[in-house]
Amino acid sequence: MSKELARPALFFVHNASVRSCLRSQQSLVRSCPPPPRQLAAPFRIVGFVQRAAPWFLGRQSADSIAKYPSSVNSLSQSSKRLFSVGSSRRLAELDIGSNGFLLRPRRVITDKNVGYWLVGSATLVFGIVVLGGLTRLTESGLSITEWKPVTGSIPPLTREDWDAEFEKYRASPEYKLLNSNMTLEEFKFIYFMEWGHRLWGRAIGLSFVLPGIYFILAKKTSPRVSRRILGIAMLIGFQGFIGWWMVQSGLSDHFLNGDIEEGKYRDNHPRVSQYRLATHLGLAFAVYLSMLWTGLEVLKENRWIKEPKQAIRNISMLSNPVLRPYKYSAAGLLGLVFLTAMSGAFVAGLDAGLIYNEFPYMGEGFIPPKSELFSSYYARKSDNSDLIWRNMLENPVTVQLTHRIMATTSFVAIVGFHILSKSLYRKNLIPRIIYRGSHGVLGFAVLQVTLGITTLLYLVPTPLAASHQAGSLALLTWVLVLCMRLRRPRGALQALLGRLSRTT
Repeated sequence: MSKELARPALFFVHNASVRSCLRSQQSLVRSCPPPPRQLAAPFRIVGFVQRAAPWFLGRQSADSIAKYPSSVNSLSQSSKRLFSVGSSRRLAELDIGSNGFLLRPRRVITDKNVGYWLVGSATLVFGIVVLGGLTRLTESGLSITEWKPVTGSIPPLTREDWDAEFEKYRASPEYKLLNSNMTLEEFKFIYFMEWGHRLWGRAIGLSFVLPGIYFILAKKTSPRVSRRILGIAMLIGFQGFIGWWMVQSGLSDHFLNGDIEEGKYRDNHPRVSQYRLATHLGLAFAVYLSMLWTGLEVLKENRWIKEPKQAIRNISMLSNPVLRPYKYSAAGLLGLVFLTAMSGAFVAGLDAGLIYNEFPYMGEGFIPPKSELFSSYYARKSDNSDLIWRNMLENPVTVQLTHRIMATTSFVAIVGFHILSKSLYRKNLIPRIIYRGSHGVLGFAVLQVTLGITTLLYLVPTPLAASHQAGSLALLTWVLVLCMRLRRPRGALQALLGRLSRTT
């Protein structure tokens, strides 16, 4: 086969520009009779997908293709443009019909409306994280003792329905040990908090899965984005299971009979397992970050195509090898902030914010006594071989100290990162948008530290505690945005941008 024919190529008819074609992602139709059967061979470009002419692939042998390497010249230069993409992935689809042939550019970038939808979906996840925090702070999470994915969407409507739900709650350990004097009206409040949280989760699932199916079937997404959408949809479904798994840990009878189960705090206070709470929150953060990252990536790629010259300038600046440690630092910062938020989940699960309500001291010093940090009370084995790790994860004193250390470390790292960003910006090594992003990260870090200390000093009031949890996700969002701004485009897209910049 001719080497020229073996190279992927994209034909644009009627002098349609490369730039406008990639922007609009619209089909280009050549208004002429279909080419003779023997002229089909030159259009058999390796890697292309031809849908409407099965004979085009199945009956044309490699020998017949090689016979007509020059027949492509039958098309005038004024009615075609050749855009070679070397060894990049497939870039076009060719359909042949009775009235002509259709040359459709393959999806290189995803439609920007998909990006807006993903960012909007991430906003809904942000909201449910805040609502979940309020549900926990008002101790409403154990009010619904059953999991009904479909019929549970409808709340009790009659007095008999409410009495039935209240009776189920009366059988729970939380009612028997903590809320034995609760009235029906008080129960309705905590019930609607948990019901609203679950309903919001169902709404997120539907608002993501149904539009996602449409965008994929309508071919408004590139293959890589389609795979991500499917992955996120599976995570959302798994999150529903994790949520009920978490609630089950707070409905266990071990709170009543005094048995100690794996991962349960030993004070017989009915609450969900801190391990399962951290898993539930961590998965919610993962869903949020996946949606936001993919949405921002789609919008950024569309912006690159719209302004290729500016994109090439920024990309060339970010390609400097000197910035490699800076990029690794940004990625490390993202992981550190995420882990700090997860340590906060253990603080919330153990109500560790209700002790040592002072800062920066914890008692008479910066660190509590060793006897409190590593108490044998939390060990389960007779030889105390699990003493350290159980205290790290189940002792409220140790958990709060760990969260303080991680929060302080994150704040110091963010300040250092901002100083480094300022230095690189003055040397003209990073774009202004990166420097402004580091400003945003620093600002949210200061806000989050302020909220955390204030929440501790005022004995965890609900508004401050909910704001502190929302602040952790907001800070993580800004670090993610900064990492996105530091990201260079994929190889194929970078090649396209280079060619687009030369056509403008």
